[in-house]
Formats: sequence, structure tokens, C-alpha cells
Amino acid sequence: MENLSLKYLVREPNEINEQTSLLILLHGYGSNEEDLFSFATELPENLIIVSARAPRTLGFGSYSWYTINIDGSGGKFSDDEEAIESLNKISTFITEVQERYGKTPEQTFLLGFSQGCILSIATALTYPEKVQKVIGLSGYANFDILPSNYNNPLYKNLDFFLSHGSVDQVLPVEWARQTHEFLSKIDIKHSYQEYPVGHGVAPQNFFAFKKWIEERL
Repeated sequence: MENLSLKYLVREPNEINEQTSLLILLHGYGSNEEDLFSFATELPENLIIVSARAPRTLGFGSYSWYTINIDGSGGKFSDDEEAIESLNKISTFITEVQERYGKTPEQTFLLGFSQGCILSIATALTYPEKVQKVIGLSGYANFDILPSNYNNPLYKNLDFFLSHGSVDQVLPVEWARQTHEFLSKIDIKHSYQEYPVGHGVAPQNFFAFKKWIEERL
């Protein structure tokens, strides 16, 4: 695949046809495109899997979609301007990959972990014309980077799988529960699951979202 606006890894099936869907992966803070790409060999063969690298370098092999600042009392807060900038870069990247492979929003899955989950949710709610199916792992809806209203008629096409660790020490599970309540309130189709783990993906969580993907291929 020719150079795109973000660096990436790709796994193409042996044959790409009209039934082939597209899965784009967004890693978490401090990680890189190889992290979630480790799932690729266990996911359905008839998927084009593209794992994007976040644009901000933290260190060797370590990247972020936006800065997380720490205030004088030790509290953490996100740089929302950088988050919105990355949100728009992700939107552009999705379009580039779709055009490269001739895939539609209906054929596109977006999977994000942690910071990547936050931006996956925001991407779908900001650009519902570009992606419809979202797997959000260990993240939440950051309302400061979401649209000002939730009346977009294309929201009826959205479908989310959300999961969180019930003992997550990085992003509190309460934030994920609030996201579940929010999506219910604005009547967006979604599944929400909790697993007895910290900030990570339990094996049963992986098999649950794998099944969710398979049911939508």
C-alpha cells in the first residue's frame, strides 16, 4: 500500500473481494502500531487489518494521539486541542484506506484501546458517514471533543461494542459506565461488557469482540 498520512502495518487476506471488510486499529497512549496488530492472526481471514501509528512521539517505539498533562496536585487532564487534531487525522486516514481498497463505511470497523478507544468513539460520533462499527476497549466518551449536538440522522447506522475492566486503575470503570448510559440516552445501538481485569484486554474480552465482528461480516 502506498504511503498514507499515518504510518501503519497491514495484513491483507489472500484474496480481497466484495465481501472483504476493513478493520482499522488505534493503539493506546505510549504504545505503537504493533500492539493491537498482535490480534491480527486470530481474527477472521476475510478482513483487511490496518494498524495505525499515532502521530506524536514519546520515545523510541512509544507514541500518543495527544498529550496527557499532570497538574500541580497530580491530577491528569487531556490536551483536547491535540485530541481533536488527531481525530481529524484519523478521519482522513480512514478515507485514504477505504479509497485504497474500495471499501464503504458499512464495511469498515474501527477498533481502539484506551486513548485509541476515546478517539474511536469520537470519530464515529463526529464522522458517522465514514465508519459505522466501533469496538472500544478500556476507554470512554470524552464529551469535550464530541459534537455539540447528537441529532445526526446517520447515528441510526452506528453499532458499538464497548468493554472495560472493572478494576481498571488507569481509566475508572465509572467513566465507561457513563458512556454506556450516554449512548443509551441518545439511542445508539451498542453492547457494553465489563471484565474482572485492570487496564487491559482479558482473553474472554477478546473472544467476545471477535464474535461480535464475525456476526457483522
